[in-house]
Amino acid sequence: MKKLIFTLIFFVGLSLPIHSNQNVEEIIKGRKAMFSENYQNAKKISILLKSKRIEEAKPVMEKISTNYKKLLNYFPENTKEGFNTEALPSIWENKDEFNALMQKASDDMMKLAKTVDTVEDFRKIQKELMWNNCSSCHNRFRAPH
Repeated sequence: MKKLIFTLIFFVGLSLPIHSNQNVEEIIKGRKAMFSENYQNAKKISILLKSKRIEEAKPVMEKISTNYKKLLNYFPENTKEGFNTEALPSIWENKDEFNALMQKASDDMMKLAKTVDTVEDFRKIQKELMWNNCSSCHNRFRAPH
């Protein structure tokens, strides 16, 4: 019986979201840090592409993509308020739409990394595959600041 209980506890623990061991403050600050890192990296990409340092920009694009995927786990119900979150309630009210936008942003960053070698107008492709995703999210899911 003890073995069965231990096994059940083990498997239930595996199925909990990644954030279950973090407190609300850590989760909110973690997501803010990832969004901030993505913004800083997006600016870095712009500089690298303008300087035609395409190969240096690609790993930065991949990092942003990875962060967007991680962010899917950083909006549990108990993190709607506190710690200067700028997340609007619309995230939780439209969770599927928000998650789809995070996934699209991740996918678009990988698409940018694959197509950047073949384009002449870096600003146009960046706007389409990077900056437009930022704007879409900010307009719908982030408090003005």
